[in-house]
Amino acid sequence: MKVLILGIDGYLGWPLALHLIERGHQVSGLDCYIRRERVDRTGCNSLTPIADRLSRTHTLRIKQPSFVMSHDYVDNCEEFLRSVQPDAIVHLAEQPSAAYSMIGVEEAVETQTDNIIGTLRILWYMKRVCPEAHLIKLGTMGEYGTPNCDIPEGEIPFDCISGHKLPSKEYIECSMGGLIFPRRAGSWYHLTKVHDSYNIEFACRNWGFRSTDIMQGPVFGVTTDDIKDDSELTRFDYDECFGTIINRFCAQAIVNHPLTVYGVGNQTRGYLPLKDSIFCMTLAIENPPKAGEYRVFNQFERTYSANELAEIVKFAGAELNIDVKIAHYENPRKEAETHYYNPYRNKLVELGYKPTTDIFPEVKLLLGDILPFRDRVLIDKLIPQYRWDTSHRKSKTV
Repeated sequence: MKVLILGIDGYLGWPLALHLIERGHQVSGLDCYIRRERVDRTGCNSLTPIADRLSRTHTLRIKQPSFVMSHDYVDNCEEFLRSVQPDAIVHLAEQPSAAYSMIGVEEAVETQTDNIIGTLRILWYMKRVCPEAHLIKLGTMGEYGTPNCDIPEGEIPFDCISGHKLPSKEYIECSMGGLIFPRRAGSWYHLTKVHDSYNIEFACRNWGFRSTDIMQGPVFGVTTDDIKDDSELTRFDYDECFGTIINRFCAQAIVNHPLTVYGVGNQTRGYLPLKDSIFCMTLAIENPPKAGEYRVFNQFERTYSANELAEIVKFAGAELNIDVKIAHYENPRKEAETHYYNPYRNKLVELGYKPTTDIFPEVKLLLGDILPFRDRVLIDKLIPQYRWDTSHRKSKTV
């Protein structure tokens, strides 16, 4: 299968390319490397010393001599699509940070322009060049927010429970069944993902596109079975903007900085290891939907609260003789800190996803993987400062 990865230089794009090549797919890539620039702009770095763009291109060409790469995302995307004629397009080329989108007006506009308009352009380019291709788009579980009800996979189910407390569990057909499940985004970034979902669903309904919209929970980890040595490591962000919570906690742990739990710490989300994320995206690629189908996968291993994650990191650290401290900080975000949360993830399991049911060994492995790079941690980037109310200042302990 010919697979084009948009955002191939990123945290997920790079290990996905390595994995797909190992599986015999013909991979091509497109990336303008803006992620590297944005991290530099916020004054942070990748904890892992990742190879430069030419070295990475060379690595993939050694593994797959036919590999082709474009470094010009905006101006060359349509022509590149025309030249590679992909069977599947994995769209990872968006600004991925909620905190970055909340810094100020320029960052908010940049996020919405790059993500919404960028995805809209891709839809039009596909219509003109490769309308039969399967679009795999990385969304986020953050689109849903934290509603006081179960979260289905994308659509309101037709079967609603009537009198759900009764043993019989009688069902009635929901008049809103099949409509997109309501979204309640928590940042300018999450709103872009909501707009993307509606635009992609419309393209499937109007043009007969086939698409998989992956609502992914936060990913953690830095290695997969396809990463053979340090020269092939993916990037690893640990700051408040681009570092997901477990990655942040592990970076804080190895430098003996207290884990920065926001607020009371009962915020609950679905998480998954990097290797699970790559496996799930591969399942989506290799099992495309039918023409005109817009399908949604909720992608996560299982749900954990921030407090539970902190305790897991603490106990994993103890096994490596790392004394991990936990502290609660003022929450820079505007979010419910105690809430109901029960999302479904049946579709990937039906395709063959076997979730990593115990993330403790994975967290312990991650701590060991990043220990050699502890001197690269920028201590002043470990406390959040970008606040949702725009009054930016570093959070204090509570």
